[in-house]
Amino acid sequence: MKILICNAGSTSLKFKLYEMPDRTVLAQASVERVGSKNDAVFRYQNKLNGKSIHLTRACIPDYKPGIELFIQHLTQGEASVIQNVLEIERVGYKTVLSKNCFGVSELTEHVLQGMRDWFDLAPIHSKAYLDSISAMREVLPNVLMVGAFETAFHESIPLERKIYGVPYEWYEKFGIQRLGYHGASHGYIADVLNTHKSKYRAISCHLGGSGSICAIKDGKSVDTSFGMSLETGLIHANRVGDMDPTMVYYLEKAGLNREEILEGLQEKGGLAGISGVSGDLRYVVEAAQQGNERAQLAVDVFVNGIVHYIGAFYLDLGGLDDLVFTAGIGEHSAHIRTAVCNTLGPLGVVLDEQENNRNSSIVSAGDSKVKVWVIPTDEELGIATRVYEYRRH
Repeated sequence: MKILICNAGSTSLKFKLYEMPDRTVLAQASVERVGSKNDAVFRYQNKLNGKSIHLTRACIPDYKPGIELFIQHLTQGEASVIQNVLEIERVGYKTVLSKNCFGVSELTEHVLQGMRDWFDLAPIHSKAYLDSISAMREVLPNVLMVGAFETAFHESIPLERKIYGVPYEWYEKFGIQRLGYHGASHGYIADVLNTHKSKYRAISCHLGGSGSICAIKDGKSVDTSFGMSLETGLIHANRVGDMDPTMVYYLEKAGLNREEILEGLQEKGGLAGISGVSGDLRYVVEAAQQGNERAQLAVDVFVNGIVHYIGAFYLDLGGLDDLVFTAGIGEHSAHIRTAVCNTLGPLGVVLDEQENNRNSSIVSAGDSKVKVWVIPTDEELGIATRVYEYRRH
């Protein structure tokens, strides 16, 4: 079965065409600067013969021309891998959330309406997916569209760890609860660990521009640092993370309007807000090493948040067998892994500094009670697996 995975951003598109269930990538492509009439960038590669295409200064004013350009090269020319779009049986999306839909689902009008109903919880992400799904339907009108919602992996979290201390009718009527995100990434980590063992207690640290921690027991999510929206949990590159909601009303009384507050929480907060340097951790660490105290404070807050959730989830799990670092920071920042693991001695974590500095797949020492992994995440493969397994009702 040929499955096309589409990962949409506010100004970007990424595609991978898989042959499932053997997990072979047939072709992949990306579009940068969607919305540009003369400066978009398109990259495409046939993964079977290596033929590639690189276009600059392209006119891709919205998602539809980007999708059409990908389909054109997928089916025509030396870099093509299929003869007809009818060979594509399913299109899968890393959709974020939809009211009353928490798993993997066909993108019916009911499910799309649920995405609109909860639009304000993830406006940037939801707009990208709603717009790109609409465009894909125009280009491939007869293909089954499936959403692998980011909340899907966290369906298994017990209600006592999901529900907030709000009036119960808010949970019943409005769905107010901890939803969790990065499900494609944490789910992929569980898939990898499942190939090594069936019984385990693991904590997955997805650390990138957006970060979250997930407790996994025997392949299932049992707790997560994200709440109902993406503005919770760890501090992110530009987003605030956990905070007291009363701050919003206080800041309004202090003279800030709603737009200024949201900008501060969603665009000027996080690592960028504390450090005053950047939301990119590499530059923040560099500034901290040069003596910038605010930059060091940002690093410390970031590390303390990770350690806080690891400690809590250790108790949720009743112990810890595997600690996993993934995503951009998790995979590439030996500095952050050292800072985190050096505080986890009481849990039996011992780091092998040489292997850690090499970004090896196993970075724990031989006498560590907890195995510490560095596993590059493959969200698209995780989504392709779940879309392939989806059975239409």
